[in-house]
Amino acid sequence: MAKPPRLLQSKIVAKSRLFTIEQMDLRFSNGVEVQYERLLGSANGAVLIIPMRDDDTVLLIREYAAGVQRYELALPKGRIEDGESALQAANREMMEEVGYGARKLTLLRSLTTSPSYLNHATHIVLAQQLYPKKLEGDEPEEIEVVPWCLSELDTLLLQDECSEARSIAALFMARELLQKAPS
Repeated sequence: MAKPPRLLQSKIVAKSRLFTIEQMDLRFSNGVEVQYERLLGSANGAVLIIPMRDDDTVLLIREYAAGVQRYELALPKGRIEDGESALQAANREMMEEVGYGARKLTLLRSLTTSPSYLNHATHIVLAQQLYPKKLEGDEPEEIEVVPWCLSELDTLLLQDECSEARSIAALFMARELLQKAPS
């Protein structure tokens, strides 16, 4: 395995309300020097929740996704606030977006998207033993909750509005885990 490059310098080159762009000057072990830019994510990361109403029914949400300028059918997600654990954030976000809390929360793993350009991690949380509990969120409109059977995951993937890669990966992880679980 190659030795990681040496960081010569880093600086913030742009910042907005949502994004910070960092320039990194690196020297690789072969002497080649390059500049990279990356988006800095929130310090605490984010959660993506797989709320299971029962062993086959997951609760998806349909909400507007500005990046693709359409409504997207995906799993609930959100930022981990200061002082929160990933599991606490998952339960809060689920209450805000889906209207349920969970008695059982399991951290499945953490995922990155575009690791060459983004330092952000999303913690995938399986939520089971749901109970009704609604908290006020920061969404500009009511989020539609869409129950979907994991046994019909192939049909979900045919829907144009279901394209969010983290949600798709998490749904496959949940289906695999729940199929292996003892009855």
